Amino acid sequence: MAKSSKQGTGHKTIAVNAKARHDYFIEERIEAGLALEGWEVKSLRAGHLQIKESYVVIRQGEIWLVGANISPLTSASSHVHPDPTRTRKLLVHRREMDRLIGAVERRGYALVPLAMYWKKGRAKLEIALAKGKKLHDKRATERDRDWERQRQRLLKN
Repeated sequence: MAKSSKQGTGHKTIAVNAKARHDYFIEERIEAGLALEGWEVKSLRAGHLQIKESYVVIRQGEIWLVGANISPLTSASSHVHPDPTRTRKLLVHRREMDRLIGAVERRGYALVPLAMYWKKGRAKLEIALAKGKKLHDKRATERDRDWERQRQRLLKN
């Protein structure tokens, strides 16, 4: 279920996209709010979220989260017809949005969802301005990580 991520700050992690750090060089992190429906908030509180396959797009000057799967609760109201993978609008200040749009369109960056968490009772999505890794970059990162792990073992003995 939900785990405390940042000790002492009141943040509760809902989901983390671990694959993003493997596939992208993370340049900058941005916190964004989400426009959610009531049943989605209840499902998030129960931890029913998957953002591994999701991505962020820019359409008509707005930023949208696509492909995030919020599974509806079985106890959801009968008059609501939930769409688990609907496109959700991200809420970001206009200046920040303009800067992100410029980076994506002119400099070839991608917007990637990293994590979703609760902050002061509101769901927040951490997105990153990122550059895609090539296969040799992924191998180098893994090699460095293995060496660091081995070095720690050697220092421990």
